[in-house]
Amino acid sequence: MEWETVIGLEIHAQLSTNSKIFSGSSTAYGAEPNTQASLVDLGMPGVLPVLNKKAVEMAIRLGLAINATITPRSVFARKNYFYPDLPKGYQISQFELPVVAKGHLDIELDDGSSKRIGITRAHLEEDAGKSLHEDFHGKTGIDLNRAGTPLLEIVSEPDMRSAKEAVAYMKKLHALVRYLGVCDGNMQEGSFRCDANVSVRKPGQPFGTRAEIKNLNSFRFIERAINYEVERQIELIESGGKVVQETRLYDPDKGETRSMRGKEDANDYRYFPDPDLLPVEITPADIEAVRASLPELPDAKKQRFIQTYQLGSYEAEALTASSELGDYFEAVAKGTQDAKLAANWLMGGLAALLNKHELEISASPVGTDALTQLLNRIKDNTISSTAAKDVLEAMWHGEGTVDAIIDQKGLKQISDTGAIEAMIDEIIAKNPSQVADYRSGKDKLFAFFVGQAMRASKGKANPNTVNDILKQKLEG
Repeated sequence: MEWETVIGLEIHAQLSTNSKIFSGSSTAYGAEPNTQASLVDLGMPGVLPVLNKKAVEMAIRLGLAINATITPRSVFARKNYFYPDLPKGYQISQFELPVVAKGHLDIELDDGSSKRIGITRAHLEEDAGKSLHEDFHGKTGIDLNRAGTPLLEIVSEPDMRSAKEAVAYMKKLHALVRYLGVCDGNMQEGSFRCDANVSVRKPGQPFGTRAEIKNLNSFRFIERAINYEVERQIELIESGGKVVQETRLYDPDKGETRSMRGKEDANDYRYFPDPDLLPVEITPADIEAVRASLPELPDAKKQRFIQTYQLGSYEAEALTASSELGDYFEAVAKGTQDAKLAANWLMGGLAALLNKHELEISASPVGTDALTQLLNRIKDNTISSTAAKDVLEAMWHGEGTVDAIIDQKGLKQISDTGAIEAMIDEIIAKNPSQVADYRSGKDKLFAFFVGQAMRASKGKANPNTVNDILKQKLEG
């Protein structure tokens, strides 16, 4: 019997509040080390935490979006452990009564089917500081700016059975928190990161011993780390060894996981209710107020795009990957009155440029009005699709407007049937043997004549007109 992979993810989403979860310190990224850590963040004697109401509202937003139960009374607890970047010696978190309980998220698989991933809980907690190991000559530096930053830890059920499913789930959640405006999703800055619990078993058997892979902050690393860990565990078991419960780190340079420490259980942290924080009471009115502020969510937008614009599931999924991309597409689709053309260019030419320059759609140098004008020039036969790629590249580099670039580069399409007919007559006269072969049944030679025509016109002849006239001349 083959082995079955069992995966559960703990995703940490850094909430987009202006201040920390229990103090008024700034959460802005990139400040000089240790300039944004207050006495409250450091847990100094005599100071008291005060809960950030916005963080609670953001947790409720996520809970509603994943069809979860919002706990009417939740409690903060102290999670005790000792680490250099945790000056208090404990982390304020939630244990028995989180804000969000029992939800789910549906993911789409490669074969087009969907799968429901259960979400056990989503609880609020404060982030720890950061240990810095570079440029300290064998020593470790501690930056406490991040200490106290509000986190929402989203814990899934062990419902995923492959690394691809885990990546699909994490991508879906990544898009969702950005749609909701609760997290900027910047994985490079650590705003959205993941711990993966991985085990293997024979199908139908109880769950195996799991290993936790900490702090994965790229979709590519998540897939590679899980796949490596699965192979490691299978090889270990089949060679007579046993998987031990532990925390591991992924080394992207070596493409492998390595042991970090033994995995603690909940009782090792000695959780107890935080004596400085009252229970959080959430009323039905609070929940409805948050519900009323929710935007159109990715799944709903995807279905609307399929119905309104007659897009395929794959196209609609890609174009709703972010709310900004969806808004961009709709503006161009309405401006051109051609949703298919807009989708093709967003997912093709423009996407290629964005990927090449590692930019999000919101930072595109080509705005919706400019792309709309370009696509309308294709539709009115001013330029060909091939020439349009050159215009898009020029617009990207700020060389001018659509019409100005078309004029400067001489890209206007030749649609004059008289001029095209004269050109085709000349091509036919120069290639009598190919004409005879075509007329004797070698239909594939038609492409040869099209190529000759496009070469003679330097790519400017209207392809549809070329095809029509060629058929008349060759078959007449």
